[in-house]
Amino acid sequence: MFHVIEKEREWRRAHGLPAGFRGLDLRRPVVAAGPGGPLEEQQRMADYFHGIDGLGGIYDTHARLLPTADWGHLFDVPPPVSGVTKAAVEATQAYPTQPALFVPSKTASHLEIIDVLSSHPPHTITIVSLGPLTNLALAASANPAALARAKEIVMMGGALYTAGNVTPLAEFNFYADSIAAARVFALTSPIPASTMPPAPPLAPEGGSTGQPRLRPYPPLSELGSARLNIVLFPLDITEKHMLNRSYYLQQTEELRSRGSPLAEWHAAFMASVFRKMEKLHIGHTGAATSVTLHDPLCIWWVLDAAKRRTLEAQGGGTESSEHNWRLSNPQDIRIETTGQWSRGACVIDRRDRQRQAEDMDEAKDLGEREGDSGGWLSSSRGNRVNVVVDTPGKEVFVEVLLGTLFDSNRQ
Repeated sequence: MFHVIEKEREWRRAHGLPAGFRGLDLRRPVVAAGPGGPLEEQQRMADYFHGIDGLGGIYDTHARLLPTADWGHLFDVPPPVSGVTKAAVEATQAYPTQPALFVPSKTASHLEIIDVLSSHPPHTITIVSLGPLTNLALAASANPAALARAKEIVMMGGALYTAGNVTPLAEFNFYADSIAAARVFALTSPIPASTMPPAPPLAPEGGSTGQPRLRPYPPLSELGSARLNIVLFPLDITEKHMLNRSYYLQQTEELRSRGSPLAEWHAAFMASVFRKMEKLHIGHTGAATSVTLHDPLCIWWVLDAAKRRTLEAQGGGTESSEHNWRLSNPQDIRIETTGQWSRGACVIDRRDRQRQAEDMDEAKDLGEREGDSGGWLSSSRGNRVNVVVDTPGKEVFVEVLLGTLFDSNRQ
């Protein structure tokens, strides 16, 4: 992606256009490698939909758009320095052309998250999570208090009152590492232990379950009162926001015909996504085919933050008729981790029952309550997750999305 942006900026300058992507000139993002698999479960891939490279196979079909140098080794952790390894260390650090638009890190990504949060004032950093929550679970285990310094964690995942997309109940991100999702959600609870997943069985002697076993969170006396502020974009809201194939091709036709590297690269993997939608979903054929804008919706929320703050300052709130982002009241959403058919499902109490006041000292003992196994009705147990239930509109979003991607005057 960074390589394509470099080529796009060169192309724009050659055509007398603003280079765009000004944010990359102000501060190059740090890119760090994440874990190689989920915490405890078998690794699940979405290459059936996104291709082996995550971009519909364009590494094979559009190789000329790719960088000639291999950037992968930039993230390799060198061996300890010694007389024997000094030459090897220097070799891993040597690179003829350092990336111009990002800073490669040899530190594990969850530790980079902790470092950024710890080095900035509390509630000033927003985290956007667009995949399985393994990284965040590792960060929460390493330093839960630091992770709670985040202003908010904007998250795409889950299916609440609609069908899943990888099983009838589960959305892929939560299904792919349900234990990570459950652990992260637990840090929204006044009593995290009340919703923590059960500890999996120990690995056979001499065996391994993949990622290191994560320890329980500290007791409440050490953990303190700070909790995660999650803003969740489940399938319920993302599936209402679609990008139509015919409209997309029409809006990008001029840039593609003029040779924009970004438009060509983007259209290449979008073509694969449209084809996959035709193959998998009923009613998606030809020009009527559309793709669901799951992840970009989270980015829109973040980019729109300044406008939401202005409305709130003017007394309009986020529910004004002109700008109706709408959040639910915090919901007790728990992630299923052990079900044969329900792993990764979001479980919500749909019973018509009264909430029950429970003293914190009583609740933290996690005793069973008569007629309420799991403490779902307790005022002190359970998770507290904010769910996005409305946006300014799908038509507005499509225009914002394409303008943000391709209009150099808006970048």
